[in-house]
Amino acid sequence: MAKKVVATLKSKDVKTYAKVIRTVKSEKTGAYTFKEDIVSTDHIKDLLAKK
Repeated sequence: MAKKVVATLKSKDVKTYAKVIRTVKSEKTGAYTFKEDIVSTDHIKDLLAKK
């Protein structure tokens, strides 16, 4: 699946994108899960700053 994501994000007309994977703790169970987002490189810091 990673090959498909990389292949679809490579375009000359589009900004550069990055796949951000972060851990999120569930308030209900206390277990950690992984959340994946694909964002432009301009907005990575904004995404990681919000909870």
